[in-house]
This record gives sequence, C-alpha cells and structure tokens, in this order.
Amino acid sequence: MTLPPEITDSHCHLDFPDFDGERDAIVARANAAGVTRMVTICTRLKNEPSVRAIAEAHKGVFYAAGTHPMSVAEEPMATVEDLVALAKHPKFVGIGETGLDYHYTAESAEAQKVSLRLHIEAAQKTGLPLIIHSRDADADMEAILTEGMKAKPYGCVMHCYSSGPRLAQASIDLGFYLSMSGIATFPKSQEVRDIFAAAPLDRILVETDSPYLAPPPHRGKRNEPAYTAHTAKVGAEVFGLSYEDFAAATQANFDRLFWKAAEHGERGSLAA
Repeated sequence: MTLPPEITDSHCHLDFPDFDGERDAIVARANAAGVTRMVTICTRLKNEPSVRAIAEAHKGVFYAAGTHPMSVAEEPMATVEDLVALAKHPKFVGIGETGLDYHYTAESAEAQKVSLRLHIEAAQKTGLPLIIHSRDADADMEAILTEGMKAKPYGCVMHCYSSGPRLAQASIDLGFYLSMSGIATFPKSQEVRDIFAAAPLDRILVETDSPYLAPPPHRGKRNEPAYTAHTAKVGAEVFGLSYEDFAAATQANFDRLFWKAAEHGERGSLAA
C-alpha cells in the first residue's frame, strides 16, 4: 500500500464542541490521510488550558493562542506578558489568531487594533509567527502589519486567505505567508485561486479552519483536519504541480515559518 504524502493542517479548532467525543478518531483519520501535524488554535485565552491539553494528548498536534478579533469586545484584553508566558510551552508554536474583522464586529474596530498590536509585539518578542484573521479590513490590516514590521521584523501567516489582491501582495512583500483553506476549492472562488496562483510557491500553507469551510466533496458538512488533503489537491492544480510536489513544498514552508513545531519534530503516524 502506498502511503499518502505528508501534509500539515496549519489551522484548525479541535477544542470546539463540534468535535467532542471524537478527537482521537479525528486525529487518526487525519493521519490516515497524510495529515501528520495539526495546529489547533485557541481563540479566547480563558480556553487555553483545554486547547493545551488537546495538544499534549495527541502526537503531532501543536497549538497557538490569542484573542480572536470577533471576541475582543467580550474578553479581557490580552497582554504581551500573558502571551509570552504561554509561549514557553514546548508545543505552543504561534501567536493568535488575532487580526481585524469589520464584517461582523466593526463596532469594536478600535479595540481590535489595540489587541492586534499587542499580539504583534508578542510575536516580535517570542520569535513565533503571528496568525492573522482579516475580513473587510484590508487597508487597516496592511497599515498595522507594515507599521509593526518597521518597528521589528516578525513572521506571519494570513490564515484562510480570502481578502483582496492588494493585501495579498503587501503580505508577500512583508515576507509573510498565505494559507489556503476550503474557500479556495469552492467553484465560485476563482478570484481567490488567482491570488494564490500569483503568489510565490514558497509562501503557501494549507489549512482547514475546521470545523468550518469543508471543501468538496464534504462542503456543507463539518470540516475536519483530514480534509486538508482535498484543499491541497486543488492547490497542486493551481500551481500546476503534482500533489506530491505541492505537499512537499507546503511542508517546507510550514517548517520554515512554524520553526518551533519543526524543531519539536513530533508527527502522527501515517496509515500503514
């Protein structure tokens, strides 16, 4: 039996209740599909202990934590000190997700900007990559990310990228990465695919953002890390590569950006 190429789900939410009672099986299915590493994202710092526990309990699962922009108005403002302290855990590999969301929560825009700048400072201090959520906030996002980079360089991934071509190019120019989610596989998402096609291959990651945004043939159902493979197959088509070559490229990209996970070395087991 030929084993599938290894890939990494760079952004999922394994702590969400959608996965209650099934996490062992979900991680096993991911491994069987070649997804031997996952980064599960904590979106509210009060939930960090439970997200950390999931990473500790599963081989190949790492985690990141921050305050999601849509939660900023409801949560205590994160501090740089809090985030730096969390980063001491061996399986804590990124800062966020953070960012700006003016689509659903424009009323908290000013607080979101404060939160984003705090997360940028934590990324600068720890050397860990920033994980960005951006929706309907391209101009402010470009300005704040650029401002932060001028102060002190840091790594960053624009998670689940579906914004415009200008922010994509600005992100690439800053040295950042774009992450491809199930959105890029939807029939009406040609503009998103074109943005990825115009980006350098060495700046591309893949993710699920599960339990959301399941790619075909699972669209409309609960997403899970195993389905990263469906998005990666579309990514290979976008770049005119074999699935094996695209998977290898995204693995190298992940290792470069999420250096702490790469140094840790832990992976799940491929199906035999």
